[in-house]
Amino acid sequence: MPLVAGIDSSTQSCKVVIRDSATGVLVRQGRASHPDGTEVHPDHWWTALQEAIAAAGGLDDVDAVSVGGQQHGMVCLDETGEVVRPALLWNDTRSARDAEELILDAGQGDPVAGSAYWASSTGTVPVASLTATKLRWLARNEPENARRTAAVCLPHDWLSWRLAGHGPGTGPESLELLRTDRSDASGTGYYSATNGGYLPEVLESTLGHLPILPGVVGPLEAAGKTPSGTLIGPGAGDNAAAGLGVSAAVGDVVISIGTSGTVFAVSDVPSQDASGLVAGFADATGNFLPLACTLNATRIFDATAALLGVSLTELGELALSAPEGADGLTLIPYFEGERTPNLPDATGSLHGLTLSNYKPANLARAAVEGVIGSLADGLSALQAQGVEARRIILVGGGAQSEAVQQVAASAFGLPVFVPRPGEYVADGAARQAAGVLTGQLPEWPLDGLTVNRGDSAGVAPFLERYRHYATKAAIG
Repeated sequence: MPLVAGIDSSTQSCKVVIRDSATGVLVRQGRASHPDGTEVHPDHWWTALQEAIAAAGGLDDVDAVSVGGQQHGMVCLDETGEVVRPALLWNDTRSARDAEELILDAGQGDPVAGSAYWASSTGTVPVASLTATKLRWLARNEPENARRTAAVCLPHDWLSWRLAGHGPGTGPESLELLRTDRSDASGTGYYSATNGGYLPEVLESTLGHLPILPGVVGPLEAAGKTPSGTLIGPGAGDNAAAGLGVSAAVGDVVISIGTSGTVFAVSDVPSQDASGLVAGFADATGNFLPLACTLNATRIFDATAALLGVSLTELGELALSAPEGADGLTLIPYFEGERTPNLPDATGSLHGLTLSNYKPANLARAAVEGVIGSLADGLSALQAQGVEARRIILVGGGAQSEAVQQVAASAFGLPVFVPRPGEYVADGAARQAAGVLTGQLPEWPLDGLTVNRGDSAGVAPFLERYRHYATKAAIG
C-alpha cells in the first residue's frame, strides 16, 4: 500500500511519521530538536527536518508528504530566495505595541471600533503573535530589512517550498511557487477566513509595500512535488493539523492541556469576536476553527505538586481523594497573567480558605478544578460565537491524568474523549497527505477512552464558584 509522511515542525522540535495511507498504521518515525528562543533562523528547521527524515528511514518509498507547522512565524525572503533575517516566532512579544497601534489606527483612535474592524475583516483582533504585527515591527525597527523583503511566508510554507527543491539562490521566479493553506493563512492577520482572500491594504499598513505571498491551495490540493516526484500536500497550521489528527468534525471541541491551554472547535460558520477572546481561524478541511488560548495549564499542576512535595501522579491521586468542589477551596490559576480573559497583569488567587478545608487533597483538587474552570471559560467564549459543542476531545500531556478527565467531564457536561497519546499534528499532516493521494480524507481508526459525566445535573457547583471569583479578578 502507498505510504504517506506527516511532518510536525513545532517550536521545540521536528517530528516525522510515516504511515500506511489506507489504514493509518504507523510504519516508522523520527525526531530532531529545534533551538530555543523566540527568534530562529529557518535554516535550523530545515536541518532538523533532514535529521528527522533520516531518523524515520527516509522518504524514498513515500508517495505524499505534508507539513504541519507552528503558526504565525514571520519568514521574510529577498528576491533571490535568501532569508532576510531570523524568523520571529509566534511567542515573540516585541510586536505587542504594534498590535495595539493597528487596532487604534483602524478605529481612528477608538480601540472598540478598531477591534470591530479587525474582527469583521480578518476574524481576529491583532495580538503580538500574528504575522501582521511582526511585519509592522520590522518596518518600524529594521526598515532596510523591510525594504529587502520580496516575499513573506510562514514556517510550514517555507518548509514545503524547500521540500519542492526551492531555496536560497533559486531566484525571483521560485518565490511565485510558494504555497500555503487557508488554516495557516488565517493566522497572519492579513487574510480573511470568511472571504478566502488576502487583504493587501493590511500589508501596505504594516510592511509598507506588497510582497509576494504564498498561493492558497485547497484542502486536498497538491502544493507541488519534491524533486523525486513525491506529492506535497497543502500543509496546515499546527492546531488545524491536530484537528485532522484526532478526526475532529463539526460539533467537536478540542481542548489541549499543555504548558498553556488551547480550546478550539470545528465549525461550519466563521467567528468574528471583537472582544479578541476568540481567534477566527480556518481549519484544514474547508470549515472554520475558532480558537481561544489560556496561558496557564499544566504549569499550575507542576507548581502545586512542587509545593506539596509530590509527583504529578500523586497530585492526581490526591485530587481524586477530595470531594468535588474541594470542600469550598477555589483556585484562580492566573499565575502568569491570562489571555482568556485578557488579563496580562493578573495573578493567581486562592479563595474559601478555612481551617477545615486547608488540606493537601483539597489544594490538589482546587488546582485541577481551577485549570479546567479556566478552559471552561474558553469553551464558553467559543459557544458565544455560535459554536456547537457535542463532544470534548481532550489532548496534551495534562489530558492523561484521571483527575483531569473526571473534572473535565463534570465541568463541561459533555462526553470527554481522550485519544491515545500520539503525535497529533504529524498524524494530521499524514492524513492530509493520504487525502491528497485519493481526493478524500481517509477514516483512520483512533483509539482512546470516553469519560462520561456523573449523575450531577446543571453546572458543576465548583464551576459556579470559580466563575464568581474569576469575575472578581477581571474587575480588579
